[in-house]
Parts: sequence; C-alpha cells; structure tokens
Amino acid sequence: MNMTKRKMSAPRKIIRYAVVGLGHIAQAAVLPAFGHARANSVLSALVSGDEVKLSKLSSRYGVEHTYTYDQYDECLRSGFVDAVYLTLPNHLHKQYAIAALREGIHVLCEKPLGLTATECKAMIRSSARRRAKLMVAYRLHFDDAHLNLMRLVQSGRLGDVRIIQSLFTQQVRKGDTRLDPKVGGGPLPDIGIYCINAARYFFQAEPSEAFAMQLSNNDARFRRVEEMDGVCLRFPGERLASFICSFGASNRVDVDIVGTKGNARLESAYKYSADMRQITQIGERITTRRYPVHDQFAPQLKYFTDCILKDKEPEPSGLEGLIDVAIIEALQRSARSGKPVTVRVPSKRNRPSPHQGMRIARPRVPSRVRVKSPTR
Repeated sequence: MNMTKRKMSAPRKIIRYAVVGLGHIAQAAVLPAFGHARANSVLSALVSGDEVKLSKLSSRYGVEHTYTYDQYDECLRSGFVDAVYLTLPNHLHKQYAIAALREGIHVLCEKPLGLTATECKAMIRSSARRRAKLMVAYRLHFDDAHLNLMRLVQSGRLGDVRIIQSLFTQQVRKGDTRLDPKVGGGPLPDIGIYCINAARYFFQAEPSEAFAMQLSNNDARFRRVEEMDGVCLRFPGERLASFICSFGASNRVDVDIVGTKGNARLESAYKYSADMRQITQIGERITTRRYPVHDQFAPQLKYFTDCILKDKEPEPSGLEGLIDVAIIEALQRSARSGKPVTVRVPSKRNRPSPHQGMRIARPRVPSRVRVKSPTR
C-alpha cells in the first residue's frame, strides 16, 4: 500500500533517508552530513540494534521515526522512507540492501558492496528488477583532491603514468569488529579497497593480473585475520599499481603517482577527517597544494538523491562495487596459492568525472554516543 502511495503522489523534490546502523562512521560522518545536504535530502529515520543510540541520536538530530533491526521491514513499508544509507558491518550489506530494493527503496551502501562477487550480483539484480537505485558510497569520487589529481593524470603533464603506489596503514584496537572474518573483517576489504578503487580511476582501466601476500606477526589481534596485505596489480599498457594495507602499523595514508615526466603524491589521501596535501614534481619544478578537511559525505548524499529524482544511473554503481569485490577475491586466491592470478571483471565505461566534485565545509561533529554492547 505504501508503494502505491509513493507512485501516485506528485514527484518528490526531497528524498527521505533512513540511516541503518549507528556505529562510528554513521555518527562521525553520515548523520552530520545531512545538515549540508538538506537542499534535497532529509534524515527521516534511524535503524539500530541499540535503544540508547536510537533515543539519543533521534533527539540530537530531530528524527521522529526510529526502528530496531527487528523492525526493519516495518521501516521499509512505513511510507516515511524513500532511501536507506547502510552503514552496517560488511556481512549484513546484502541482506539489508536486498530487503530495501525489493520494496522499491533506493540503497546507498558503504563499501565493500558485499562479501563476494556473487552477493554483489544479487544486489544488482534486485536493483534492476525493482528499478530502485543502488549506489556504493565511494565518497572520494566526489572529492576535489582526487578529481584534480585524476585530471592531472589525464592531462599528460606527468607523461605516461607507469606506477601508482598506495600506503594505507593504521593501528586497529583489539576487539574491533574489523578483526573478525565472520563479519567481513580484514585490512583488504576494509582499507585496501580504497587503494584498489583509486588505482582503477587513476589508470581509467581494470587490472588483468593480481598478486598478493598476506602477513601477520605474533600479535594476538591477528589470529583470525592477517595483519597486512601486500598487493601488485597489472594494468593494460604494462602498468603497475601496488599497495600495502595494514591494521598493525602507524598511520600512513598516501598515494604516489609516477609518470615518465613527473610525479605526484597525495598525503592523507583516503582519510575524511584530515587535511590533504598534494606535492607535484614536473621536471625540476615542485608545487604544493593543500586541501583543508571538508565534508566528504554530503556530496555523495546530494548526488545520489539527484540520481533518484532525475532517474539517472549513479556513477559509483553496483557494478563499480562488484568489480572491486571481484578484484579482492582474486587477491585472496593469489595469497592462498602464492602465485599471480588472472583477473576477470566486467568492462566499465563510466568513471568519476570532475563535474561530480563538490567542496563543502567540514560539518560540526557532536560527541559519539557509546554503548557497551557491540550492536550498531
């Protein structure tokens, strides 16, 4: 009945969202971003397994409708929600995305889209079947620093770009769900995916071959997932992208792009809560450009809403998410075998475009609502 009401009503100019999962990323970035996306997006509902979070956060953001996970279907059929933003643990993405898509509710899903390529394909099919939009939350597709660096690569000023190298390392605390393989944890799907995705949009291509090593020391944190992954990807034109991602090293988040005439480094490249700095050397000339910390989540909200209202296919579509997950699966096969493996992924035409860039000031982030239970 609610679906009928949505179809018969006048075209919407505002899309009403439910944020599903109220963990760190939701509280630190997603919920505050709605204040900068209010022109076409409104926070209408919250879904969580924790009553304290639901109570405090609904009061803080003026959200009238709250639901537990057991009430998720009720939320989808309530008539108060047009789209959901999923910030759940990775192993729940498929279940909650497909439930929404089947009700004709649009889905913006945090990465990785799913645990496997098979899961991603199921979500894409559900999206197509119900003509509901599915987008993966690749926030850097809308970020000025990355889009400007992509423009530099494409300009030819660096010459023939031969090498892309990323370093993404951090210390993950004991007990963090990202150390649990049952929920899709591990450095490769959690932070390595940024390095994979960046290599693809900087090279404007898909890799053909992959090699990976997974290493762990004697740290008790890494009994169930590896401490770090070392990766090398072969791209068309005999180009290489490599990266190391680690849950057991001090913070570094940089990407280097090396061409035949010059090179560029973007520091803090994959962070959303730190200033970025680009250092470019072409010949003997070295230039520096700074990007103050800004809101990386409101732009993707505004963009996804625009796609819904104008019936456009989102650029970071379900296919974009599928390709990254398929590459991760290839890397995992390589790590198990100790040998390079062939990468077979669908071809893709659309890449991030400079016109997607939006510069929005950093939002005010209130203190986090913490609970003792692991529920989100």
